Amino acid sequence: MITYDIVEHGKPLQRVARDTPRPQGTEVLVRVTRSGVCHTDLHIWDGYFDLGGGKRFYVKDRGCVPPFTMGHEPLGVVEALGPRARGVRPGQKRLVYPWIGCGTCAVCRDGLDNYCLQQRFVGIFRPGAYATHLLVPHPRYLLDVRGIDDGFAATLACSGLTAYSAIGKLPPLHRRDWVAVIGCGGLGLVAVSLLRAQGVRNVVACDIEPSRLAAAKRLGATRILDTRTQNAAAALQTLADGSLAAAIDFVGMPATHALAYPSLRKGGRYILCGLFGGEVTLPLPPIAQRAVAVMGSYVGSLQELKALVALVKKRRLKPMPVTTRPAKDVGAVLNELRAGNVLGRIVLDFEHAT
Repeated sequence: MITYDIVEHGKPLQRVARDTPRPQGTEVLVRVTRSGVCHTDLHIWDGYFDLGGGKRFYVKDRGCVPPFTMGHEPLGVVEALGPRARGVRPGQKRLVYPWIGCGTCAVCRDGLDNYCLQQRFVGIFRPGAYATHLLVPHPRYLLDVRGIDDGFAATLACSGLTAYSAIGKLPPLHRRDWVAVIGCGGLGLVAVSLLRAQGVRNVVACDIEPSRLAAAKRLGATRILDTRTQNAAAALQTLADGSLAAAIDFVGMPATHALAYPSLRKGGRYILCGLFGGEVTLPLPPIAQRAVAVMGSYVGSLQELKALVALVKKRRLKPMPVTTRPAKDVGAVLNELRAGNVLGRIVLDFEHAT
């Protein structure tokens, strides 16, 4: 098998040839055909997340120690099964749910692997999908995505699922209410499309890049805001007619919080998904006085991914822009993502990797 590995954080990925693993027990060996590239990969590549105030969370402290294979948006074909694996057959195309827990704790038994404290997340804490082959611990983490474009299907495991789960945390909406999508990268664009597919008509898309705002408009955003605008928070309140019920922040930095949080109406929700980094300070009394909620949303459950796939199969979701690139371009793609030069999502082609 071929992998593209971090051999030293911050240094170029290296192509590595290694033995293809053999599945044991309930494991399934998937031959990866498409692998999405996510902004989170930049943090893992760098080796840390910025906690603000000079503080960092180092990924090596959670087991992500080089050499390490990233990639957590895998689509592929079942190649081999362990002796106790049931429910799939070699040759079947499957989307891999990457947010895998221990499988035995109370949280996992409730179907919330993504909240498990003994995480085995693909490409985060265990070898990932920047590779021609991937071991999946159990067939239950494989979803049938026949009828969905391969490139778009791969993105559903992270960008689509993260947006879907965040939207599920919206407060009850009235006809007058608005929802802001902060950051129109891969996650924000699919969120705009999902909101419209689920009947939310009042959507404000917010970004600094005109091409991303134009894409958000095509996918169904009712109004757009260039957040470089002077007094952007006041402008957002105006665009939302003073009734911003929720802001979903797919960036996650002090500047986006400063845009979204003060713009909320009473009872509104600030839903944070982005991991760009930093810290904020909030006075406590206004949180109660305004009855606002500040909450995080981290990827999503297996059941949510199944619901998302079913929605996409009904052709109710406009796909965001997806570009497929050769696997060998992974280093260049990561640098383009860091520079902010990616519209939508880039997906790597491992089907033809040599």
